[in-house]
Amino acid sequence: MTVAAQAEGRPAARPLSAAFGKNASVSSENGQGGEGAEGAPPEQLALIRESVRGAKVPRAKPRTWRGAALAERLPVARVLVDKGVLHLDRYFDYAVPAELDAEAQPGVRVRVRFGAGRHRVRDGRREGGGLIDGFLVERLAESDYSGPLAALAQVVSPEPVLGEELLRLTRAVADRYAGSLADVLQLAVPPRSARAEKRPSPEPLPPPPAPGPGSWARYEYGPAFIESLAAGGAPRAVWSTLPGPGWSEEIARAAAATLASGRGALVVVPDGRAAARVDAALIGLLGAGRHALLTADAGPEKRYAQWLAVSRGSVRAVVGTRAAMFAPVRNLGLVAIWDDGDDSHSEPHAPQPHARDVLLLRAALDGCGFLLGGWSCTVEAAQLVENGWARPLVAGREQVRRTAPLVRTVGDGDLARDEAARAARLPTLAWQAVRDGLRHGPVLVQVPRRGYVPRMACARCREPARCRHCAGPLEAQDAGALRCGWCGREESDWHCPACGGFRLRAQVVGARRTAEELGRAFPAVPVRTSGREHVLDTVPGTPALVVSTPGAEPVAEGGYAAALLLDGWAMLGRPDLRAGEDALRRWLAAGALVRPQGEGGTVVVVAEPTLRPVQALVRWDPVGHAVRELAERAELGFPPVSRMAAVSGTAQALGEFLGTAELPPEAELLGPVPLPVVRAGAPRRAGAPPPGEHWERALLRVPPGSGAALAAALKSAQAARMARGSGETAVRVRIDPPDIG
Repeated sequence: MTVAAQAEGRPAARPLSAAFGKNASVSSENGQGGEGAEGAPPEQLALIRESVRGAKVPRAKPRTWRGAALAERLPVARVLVDKGVLHLDRYFDYAVPAELDAEAQPGVRVRVRFGAGRHRVRDGRREGGGLIDGFLVERLAESDYSGPLAALAQVVSPEPVLGEELLRLTRAVADRYAGSLADVLQLAVPPRSARAEKRPSPEPLPPPPAPGPGSWARYEYGPAFIESLAAGGAPRAVWSTLPGPGWSEEIARAAAATLASGRGALVVVPDGRAAARVDAALIGLLGAGRHALLTADAGPEKRYAQWLAVSRGSVRAVVGTRAAMFAPVRNLGLVAIWDDGDDSHSEPHAPQPHARDVLLLRAALDGCGFLLGGWSCTVEAAQLVENGWARPLVAGREQVRRTAPLVRTVGDGDLARDEAARAARLPTLAWQAVRDGLRHGPVLVQVPRRGYVPRMACARCREPARCRHCAGPLEAQDAGALRCGWCGREESDWHCPACGGFRLRAQVVGARRTAEELGRAFPAVPVRTSGREHVLDTVPGTPALVVSTPGAEPVAEGGYAAALLLDGWAMLGRPDLRAGEDALRRWLAAGALVRPQGEGGTVVVVAEPTLRPVQALVRWDPVGHAVRELAERAELGFPPVSRMAAVSGTAQALGEFLGTAELPPEAELLGPVPLPVVRAGAPRRAGAPPPGEHWERALLRVPPGSGAALAAALKSAQAARMARGSGETAVRVRIDPPDIG
């Protein structure tokens, strides 16, 4: 209910004196009379009840506790308070003082008194709790609450940062992910910078001329897609990108065609390096001043100034990372996302929306064009094509063969017959590919993890080697001794509990260890590493070894001569529904940086060649792999064919939550199952249980069309739980979790 009285913890019940006078009283429903109803006959009590039920609620003139003068026109402000709790996910009404009338416009930031905290008495009246930030949503002539309204305490800034379109989008995202509107607005509206607000934004430039199709001509319907955008159309496409560095120029050309029609464009990429490439392509195509770059690297003030330029309509194109999915682009004509399978597109903060789904909502709400592109293809992208919502943008097989490198595989059988591979971990074919590639340019080596110390596994069955005392992972030190990575105990007499084997092999060797091994094998060649601590953007086209973790591969001038993809089985063996899809995506991203087969480019992947992702890499057919994955998930009822929610917490809290939630009748409960206990001091992932606590997780699955009902039921149950004060023991809800095992 939209009243300031509830913000103080008082119920919003209508006072009886409003209907019967100051001293009126009425009995309860069980016939027990109040002070003014003692001895009243039953007929009179029945009449009083009927009068109360039929009386219209009086709408008292808004007034403040301080008695300050109010705005003459639209004296009520409807405010969304910045309080991200579900049972307060609604608007509250406040009175607008006359001195704030001009600045208190819809969309501005305000401060209001909220909560039942400490109060002070002034002029015989009690003034409400502490000040809290909020957004003024709309101005009204009257409130639906009859009591006195607290006044707006302050207009923080007259800058309208919450427009109607952004409010509609954030509300849709909150409903889809069973979250609160305040939490979504924290993701959508950046923190305020007063200095940035004082500076005027540049004047908007006129629409540029429509660009030609350029390299879009390589795709069957590429020129038609660009022409439709330039003509004001709203085409929707899933784009399977050809290998090579031309993807950034092609995205920039699509955005430029949208600008030529007088509309805006929004491009979301997974990281700052990709954003810088699209930024450079747009500047080269259109010049500076026509778009904004929204990344965290810019700093709070500069980023907010760029965001304001977009909000004020000075620029109509945005390129940015995950947070840019909410950018308030005016007259939106195109939303585009690159590499939607990247983990960076999933927001770790509540309610944890995914950039792809947010852009899909924007395309549906605004009726604009949609472009999803990448070297790989996710099952979500394949579903968009299968259900007819989007059209495929693909190149012919002959074009793919001309641009893709040669892919060769090394499986377990090859490793067993290769004596060199047993001693050095790298098969002979890989050594030959590296040696031949170094004659013509740099060679990329992709390692699944960073670091130095390798973790060990059984050489026969590949069961991870664990400590007998604490079940921690065993690691090989420099001298060859085994030591537990958790408790530090040495292990001198290990044997596999699964098969009884005594031989060990490195499960995953880190990037730094691999770089040292390759440096000793090729002493005359420089070795560069790229990983989380230090990510390289580009490397020269001269012979060098570039050891990188997935996602950190730098672009080589002229392309890599060869690429070596190590420990493929480690990525494919993850207990995750997306293990195969994610491994193929990482391999394709590395292989796309290698020269075409006609120029000698070669990729060697150390993985079993009969596996589906490996075969898709050899054929360079990500779409076919995604279509087959989608068919299997449809048969088994897995996402994205079904909608799913993960609910986690302690066994007692989880049982109480599921027992009170009014789930849709078609909802299916899977589990619960225990979650791994997080040890103290270990790095925590988003949504992981607190260290040392034993949590369980249950999955709720519903068929297509029931996702909104499931989200609403979980949101209502969580809100009721918080309102009862049961939030001390946390229960976490996540819609469409990406890490379903």
